[in-house]
Amino acid sequence: MDLNTLERLLAPLFPGLMGVRLTEATPERVRAEMPVRPDLCTAGGILHGGAYMAFADTLGAVGTVLNLPAGKRTTTTDSSTKFIAGAKVGSTVSADSVALHRGRTTMVWQTSIFNADGRLCAVVTQTQLVLD
Repeated sequence: MDLNTLERLLAPLFPGLMGVRLTEATPERVRAEMPVRPDLCTAGGILHGGAYMAFADTLGAVGTVLNLPAGKRTTTTDSSTKFIAGAKVGSTVSADSVALHRGRTTMVWQTSIFNADGRLCAVVTQTQLVLD
């Protein structure tokens, strides 16, 4: 699946509402950007923790979809987030998600999210279950 096809799939879904834009998508790595809008922030103008998690979850799911055999689907079963720094409203965060494990029944992805200054903001590790 190419980037345009993936973008069309995401556009009407939650990632599209959040403004997620894929910049690279291969079976081993997914990269993306997301604007830090006021509606994704805390009252202090910093990207909400749930937005970080949803952003990362999207990338891990996309990576898993790119690895699925025909007729299979996926869902997240586990996610762990470490928050390190903040991203200010009006900026853009970027993320790099890499496959740690691509098995027959589960896949594990680790996503690093960076603020506009290139500072690491969060690291999310998630497990995707492969379903019939």
